[in-house]
Amino acid sequence: MSMNRRNFLFAAAATPALATAPKPVLASSPAKNSFQGTYRFTVGDATVTALLDGYLDAAPQMIPGFDEATILPALEKAQQKLYPGGVRIPVNAFLVEHNGQRILIDAGTSSFLGDTLGDLNKALAAINVSADTIDVIALTHIHPDHSGGLIDANGQAVFANAQIAVGQTEYSFWHDDGIMASVPESSRGFFQIARNTVAPYADRMIMHSGEQDVLPGLTSLPLPGHTPGHAGYLLQSAQEQLLFWGDLVHMTALQFDNPNLTIAFDTDAKQTVATRLGMFDRAVADNLLVTGAHLDFPGLGKVRKAADGYAYQPAPWQYGA
Repeated sequence: MSMNRRNFLFAAAATPALATAPKPVLASSPAKNSFQGTYRFTVGDATVTALLDGYLDAAPQMIPGFDEATILPALEKAQQKLYPGGVRIPVNAFLVEHNGQRILIDAGTSSFLGDTLGDLNKALAAINVSADTIDVIALTHIHPDHSGGLIDANGQAVFANAQIAVGQTEYSFWHDDGIMASVPESSRGFFQIARNTVAPYADRMIMHSGEQDVLPGLTSLPLPGHTPGHAGYLLQSAQEQLLFWGDLVHMTALQFDNPNLTIAFDTDAKQTVATRLGMFDRAVADNLLVTGAHLDFPGLGKVRKAADGYAYQPAPWQYGA
């Protein structure tokens, strides 16, 4: 298993504080509002709640080949703009209530990435769900904006009764001392954060590989590229489906029109693009309802073919769900 050294160097250069500071920041942003975002909807017999952990700004130097002449019109088309810190993207997690279980897809950031993030627990509180009632946390991968919320300021487990589901490839990658030693020192903080966030759950891990039934109605789906073991989860209930595709897309306004656009934290840019294109085609062919950690909140919609590639069609609001 190998690491794309160039991308790790790029990511480290863009955000050197990630490896050294206790509260690393991706890009400077104004203080956040007190809004806690939740949106509840149904998929067959399952109830799903989108939970907004906050937002971050992807600075231009984090987007290889950033071209303002192309980026600005694309953002404007999506009724968005380029902020002083860069392209603004949300960080979402999802609560699935199905078959008598509460399953969290990803766990937010806690305090790892600055003060515009870390609202997952507030969002859960807004729907009267306490951390100790979560049964399983299914991680798409072990980056800090997905696993940071697993631990508190003392490194202890936030979810006292939860098991952690994660891909075997993903877990092994971040726990491989040889790979960690081979990357620049400024990038090793990612490995330590990954190890620290899952460590309190070491005796309650559900490891999966390939397309595997992780739980009844929830199947893992390998989506490598962003990280070596990056995975999605396909929820199936009463003939309906929803794909949680993790970080397949970071920038809703940009990466459907231009699926070749990557971000510095994609460990293998070429594989990331190949995986994205393959999943776009599958989502179109199967008419899949999809959601993701960085799709514009609440991040629920479908992929459509367009004359110049692909388009994202937000799903209509489910009233009274």
